[in-house]
Amino acid sequence: MARADFSFAPTEGDTLLSPLPLAGEGTVRVALDAPNVAPAWQTLDLPGADVRLAQFCDAASAQEWFTRVHEEVVWERHRLRLFGREVDSPRLSCWIGDPDAVYTYSGTRFAPHPWTPACTELRERVSVLCGQRYNSVLCNLYRDGRDSMGWHSDDETELGLRPCIASLSLGATRRFRLRHRRDPALRLELDLEPGSLLLMAGATQRNYRHDLPKSARVTEPRINLTFRAIVRDREDKKAAIHGRTSDTVAIIPDREDHEAAIHGRTSQ
Repeated sequence: MARADFSFAPTEGDTLLSPLPLAGEGTVRVALDAPNVAPAWQTLDLPGADVRLAQFCDAASAQEWFTRVHEEVVWERHRLRLFGREVDSPRLSCWIGDPDAVYTYSGTRFAPHPWTPACTELRERVSVLCGQRYNSVLCNLYRDGRDSMGWHSDDETELGLRPCIASLSLGATRRFRLRHRRDPALRLELDLEPGSLLLMAGATQRNYRHDLPKSARVTEPRINLTFRAIVRDREDKKAAIHGRTSDTVAIIPDREDHEAAIHGRTSQ
């Protein structure tokens, strides 16, 4: 099982090149002295996936962001429709985005809440770092180690064929795991510390599932912000629908994941 090496080398020079250029707009350049610019990206060794890690901000700044987001966001317990019945999500959440960034998963349609000041600032900074125009964010609040999320992939049609999802961690450190859909030997575990920014792009969602398991050792809350780009163009949506492979499934796609979502359990 692969484990991540958390070492970050500072970038030399007076500019930082975004690893993912914006489509049609060339490479994004930002000044290194801009607030909360990550010094470097670390590419994690995971075949068939594009997973990168960076330190978005230090622990003190992460706590300030945590306080702002926690106070501004309207936290809800989402209801998920699974195999004909509704269950409570094992965490608190809030879907925030542009007015037309409607998102549907697990049989439930989510209309976005308006952007909060803190989430707006974070979106701007994360978008520059990732070279992606994000129009939405799923805010998740894990109140302690009893809150969790079962194995799933973020591969809904609204996200397109190769979604680029940026996950910002604030608050308590939590274990994050990825495993290949067909090859159980391809796995990765890492502890996401406050201020860390995880990027999942390319074929990651098509080939891998991820989860956040329960932990009796965690007693403090954690906020996770997953910035996403909802596909709005009708032709792009058609391409996403017809380009999906038979092994690409929606969030919580099978009975194993169904039970994991309800009970916070995972199978090894």
